[in-house]
Amino acid sequence: MSAASALSKSASTTVPESSTPAPEPVLPAGQHGIKKHSDGRFGYVPVQTRSDRFKSVNVADFETVTGREAVWKLSPVAKFTDLTAGTLDGSRYEITSTPSEDVSVEWVPRTDARIGTAGLPEERAAANAWGVFEDALAITVSGEEAKEITVTRSALGSSARGAHTIIEAKPFSQATVILANTGDARLSENVEIILGESANLTVVSLQEWDDSAVHLANHFASIGRDARLKHVVVSLGGSIVRVNPSVRLAGPGSDTLLLGLYFADAGQHLEQQVYVFHDAPKSRSRVNYKGALQGQDARTVWIGDVLIGNKAAGTDSYEQNRNLVLSEGTRADSIPNLEIETGDIVGAGHASATGRFDDEQLFYLQSRGITEDEARRLVVRGFLTEVVQQIGSPELEARLQLAIEAELIGTD
Repeated sequence: MSAASALSKSASTTVPESSTPAPEPVLPAGQHGIKKHSDGRFGYVPVQTRSDRFKSVNVADFETVTGREAVWKLSPVAKFTDLTAGTLDGSRYEITSTPSEDVSVEWVPRTDARIGTAGLPEERAAANAWGVFEDALAITVSGEEAKEITVTRSALGSSARGAHTIIEAKPFSQATVILANTGDARLSENVEIILGESANLTVVSLQEWDDSAVHLANHFASIGRDARLKHVVVSLGGSIVRVNPSVRLAGPGSDTLLLGLYFADAGQHLEQQVYVFHDAPKSRSRVNYKGALQGQDARTVWIGDVLIGNKAAGTDSYEQNRNLVLSEGTRADSIPNLEIETGDIVGAGHASATGRFDDEQLFYLQSRGITEDEARRLVVRGFLTEVVQQIGSPELEARLQLAIEAELIGTD
């Protein structure tokens, strides 16, 4: 994709009718020379670069969510107004964690110096959660030996909550951190992930909520020099689940692999808006999200934004999303976007596809004596296993294989 065509991607905003003249706009810096429209009252200039979106930790700085906003237009916003406009409970909640050497799990005050260093809210639900949390859950990883820790939340309840989590990987440390979510919840949260020099961190966000749960999450990651982040989102349970990772490749030689696995049943809404910002030279990213849908009104949304900044010479980037439709009455939205601000790159690309079973695959399996139902399950397992096998945790991978099988045969 050429730089000119890549930079044509932009968010759209509806300007309400007004009986009074619109004020003269203040044009943001770095908008590629774009000027206000010369005809009539249309003085609005849309944001031209993904990194220029408005950010604030103050919920009052964001307009009331209507569903017409670029970040909300594919979400069922009327079903979670308590999280975008209501008062949230920001108190501590019950957690359990597996013991692991060189990993600390503790509550820290809002004044902790790490808070706000990985990213800031770009939408109202995230700002609402940011403003109410009393203490943040901090998971700090040190030590060069590989280790794994699971932090589980299962008793959040049905009241509207706001939460904040920090995951810090000290320089040269290695770990896998699994954030496991079960039970009921109405939760808006922010997760900050900070990688020091040459750290190697895997973060898995596992959503196995009850059928009634609503979960809105924004993950912000900052990756230092020669550090590597593997970020995995697995969404299987819940009524509405929206997990949006934003990753900034901040140090030279930084690397990220973003994986996603989701399976939407009847009435479920599973959404992920992924943003990768190459802000340093010789950085690398790969994004691979896969999902399956079955049942009436099963809905998935995937939006992938990649920005290769003008400082990111030598970037290597690719993102893709694949969706497998298993029944009538489902809908999968898949929107990849790519912006390039430098011509000195190794490579950049994106791909998206949504389709049904391959009839030839089914015919081949059935011709070998496999029943149609079992053939369909084999195809789906093979489709999703590509993501599962890249997680790097054998015990979790085995659990997910069983969970996928349960989804396919319609059991809990």
